[in-house]
Amino acid sequence: MSARCARYRSSASRTSRSTRSRTCGTRGPAAPCRPKGDRGGRAARPPPSIASVSFVPDFFGQALNGLSYGVLLFLLSVGLTLIFGMLDVVNLAHGSFYMLGAYAGLATIAATGNYWLAMLVAPLAVGAIGALLERACLRPLYGRSPLDQVLLTFGFIYLFEDLVKWIWGGRIRSIPPPEAFSGSVQFLGATVPSYRLFVIVFGLVMAVALWLLIERTRLGAIIRAGVFDAEMTAGVGVNIDLVFTGVFAFGAALGGLSGVIAGPIQSASPPMGAGILIPALIVVVVGGLGSLKGSLVGSLIIGQAETFGKAWLPGASMVIIYVIMALVVLLRPQGLFGRALK
Repeated sequence: MSARCARYRSSASRTSRSTRSRTCGTRGPAAPCRPKGDRGGRAARPPPSIASVSFVPDFFGQALNGLSYGVLLFLLSVGLTLIFGMLDVVNLAHGSFYMLGAYAGLATIAATGNYWLAMLVAPLAVGAIGALLERACLRPLYGRSPLDQVLLTFGFIYLFEDLVKWIWGGRIRSIPPPEAFSGSVQFLGATVPSYRLFVIVFGLVMAVALWLLIERTRLGAIIRAGVFDAEMTAGVGVNIDLVFTGVFAFGAALGGLSGVIAGPIQSASPPMGAGILIPALIVVVVGGLGSLKGSLVGSLIIGQAETFGKAWLPGASMVIIYVIMALVVLLRPQGLFGRALK
């Protein structure tokens, strides 16, 4: 009897091993097997969540987007703050210079196929338009009510927008990036268009160049003196009217340059100027009137805040930048780097 039971247990053991080999081996139908190292009924470690894997690339991708947008805001707002600080003119048409720069670049690329030439032609063309606007339209209003200047420049928003619609139509037009920056690169796990990296580097180089111009040249000293006190600057023999025209044209040219650079990122459309005007004005308030450093820091703050707001809080993205402006106005009315008002 005991011998019969021993033979039965031996046969059952061989049958069990054969069943496991058919189930977990390469032959036979697939069946779930216990992974190696999983003994004693311990649960396998779960894979990392998708959110934790994608957070870092998404964060750095959005940070780079915010940095490139901040650079565009800087090129636009630095001209606006110089015009406002020196001429005491709230130029609501400054966003239109941004739009005109994009379309001037579009026309140049369509005619020549050369993006780098467009980066030269667009700011020159928009700067010439700015000089003509200051000479013919704004100069007669100096010394009059600021409301007259606001109404005039506000009217130019519609004039330039309708002019663009008449020439190019109202549809969105894409501007191709230069061939050298048409691809993308991997940066900290995020896929970033190489053109955005070019925009960031170019904007920072322009910031250094503008700082050298404003702080280390005689022309920059005249501009800084004019921003601080235009009447005193005229009293020491400076042709202040010519300086006014030059500063206005220079600010318009910077707006045109930012527009042609933004074209491959945002495309060109008639409303694009009005859309970026409010963030540019907020940058001027946050950074401080007439301050190059303030324009740069304010642009980077607003650029990051609006970009992350659109990505994570799309319903409150614009509210965020208004809250930032309100806090700066309450705590430091002259802006982060502006001079205290006497």
